[in-house]
This record gives sequence, structure tokens and C-alpha cells, in this order.
Amino acid sequence: MAEMMKAMAVNKYGNNPVHMEDIPVPEIGPEDVLVRVKAASVNPIDFKTRNGDMKTLVKYKFPLVLGSDFAGVIEKVGKDVTDYKEGDKVYGRPSKGKIGTFAQYFAIDQHEIAPMPTNLNFVEAASIPLVGLTSYQALHEVMDLKKGDKVLIQAGSGGVGTFAIQLAKVMELYVATTVSDKGEALVKELGADEIINYKKQNFWDVLSGYDGVFNLIPGKDLDEAFTILKRGGTIASLVGPPTNTFADKVHLNPVKRLGVWYMSRDVRKLMKKYDVYYEFFLMHPSEEQLRVIGNLIEEQKIKPVIDKVFPFHETQQALEYSEEGHVKGKVVVKVED
Repeated sequence: MAEMMKAMAVNKYGNNPVHMEDIPVPEIGPEDVLVRVKAASVNPIDFKTRNGDMKTLVKYKFPLVLGSDFAGVIEKVGKDVTDYKEGDKVYGRPSKGKIGTFAQYFAIDQHEIAPMPTNLNFVEAASIPLVGLTSYQALHEVMDLKKGDKVLIQAGSGGVGTFAIQLAKVMELYVATTVSDKGEALVKELGADEIINYKKQNFWDVLSGYDGVFNLIPGKDLDEAFTILKRGGTIASLVGPPTNTFADKVHLNPVKRLGVWYMSRDVRKLMKKYDVYYEFFLMHPSEEQLRVIGNLIEEQKIKPVIDKVFPFHETQQALEYSEEGHVKGKVVVKVED
């Protein structure tokens, strides 16, 4: 009989609460490690996955265990694993097709983890992988920003925003960000150069000549982002419509590509009008980038920002708290003491 574990799952798509289930401990492949999860963080992708928004890209099986990043201790290694051993403390973000970190154990490819930063505890480390990789790839891969460039990071006090501001300052960028009254002190502490309180002014009324925008708010905030950029500037978006570039990367079939072409018609017009590059992207796992991020944390150039920690049995409350949208930094579930 298979060894069992506790996990937080849903049994159908929709805004349904997660519940604790007993499911088999995952088996590992030759390049996998089995991790005893100590903590896992809450991310917007968890809500999208639960609601079924990702089902056109990934076919999940039920019960579906949520959770997209983690920190923990390796319990077992596959026969072809070379860089890790039992007892190693690691953190990671799996590929989108293999989620499920709100569980006592998780199996993951050795190339999707990295050694946990030595100056962090498990809760702090679990807050980093998804927002860290997302920020790194937006600033380096999509926007390809250089020292002295100007970037607007929307929603600066959120989980992605708090990390992206710190990384941008490490890269020696000029950083503007949008926040409410409650977020101003936090983003100032993190190093933002220009802080726009969106309740008092519009960023498009005060900013111009920017090299990049990290778009984290849909609708008008995306449309107006085009107006503040230099010609040849770039928008990296997590919330706007996908484009053919995204369709190519995820190998969508012709029918779905047609849907993407239709959904992106407005941003394509804006790209042409303002001579700006726009890309919707989903982050990809990267051991190499997690190691770089870990080094920056150990050098105390970047720190985790955590709003609230919930015990494992309150994972649903953690999701609800995060989904309210007023979180400053990250929400983390402590799976095991």
C-alpha cells in the first residue's frame, strides 16, 4: 500500500475552497527529488488554476493540489540526481504542469530547485521562488533593462512588486512604482525612486520617457503604460492579453492561436501606434536564476517581504486573505514546524 500524505486540494474547477485530503506520497523519477515541504507561498496563479483559467494550457487531474512554490528538505533523490542529497535544504518553483506544493511532500525535477539561501528560514525562503523568477525574467529577459534605464513597476507593494523593486535597484535602474497610502512607506524602504499614490494621481500624467513597464494591473493601467514609454520601450505583462509570441512559446494549436490573435488586437494597435514592444509572459523554472537570487539574498541586497503566515490547516484562509488584494508582500503557508 502506498504511503499517504496530507494535501490541500480541490475536486473541480471554480471558486471552491481547498480541503485537506489524504493522497499518496508522489513517486520520483530518475532526475527528481522528493521534498518534505516546510512552507509554501500563496500566489495569484493559485486562484487562476483553481478557477480553471489555465486549463487551456495545462490539463490537470483531480483532486488538484494547489501551490506553486516552496521551501523544504530533500527526503529522497532519484538515481540520476547529481547536485543534491538527502537532508539538503532547497527552495523551488515547478513547471506549470506539475504544481501541488500545499502538501507534506512534493516531487520536483532537480533543475527546478536551488539551495535555500542560508540566511533565511523556511517561511522566508518559500516566499521567494515564484516572485523572484517572475521579476528576474521580466527585467532581464523580456525588457532586457540596463544600468540607468527607467522602469515603472506597477503595484509595488504586492508580492511581485516588492521583489521587483529590490531587484531593479540591484540592477541600478531608476524605479517608479504605484501604490496606495498604506504601501508608500514600504516601497520607499525598498528603494523606489519615484512613488505614485494611485488614489491621488495617475502615473500617465506624471511619467514619460521610460524604457520599460512591468505591468501587473489589467485594463486602463496597461493601456496607459504605452503612453509613458520611449519609442522602442518594452512592456512585460502578467495580466494583459497573450500575443503570438506567447502562443509560439507554449505551442498553442491553430484554433487557440486564432483566439490569441483576436484577444491581442487592441495591444497590437497600441504597439504600432507608440512603437513599443509588448509581451505577455509566464515565468519558467530556472535553477540557475534561483541560485543568482539566492546569492543576492545572502549578500543582503534583497530581502523577503512577508505580510502574514498561516498554519497548514488554514490554507483556505490564506488563499482568501491573499485574494482580497490588499496584501503587502507575500502570504505564506507553514506546512510543518
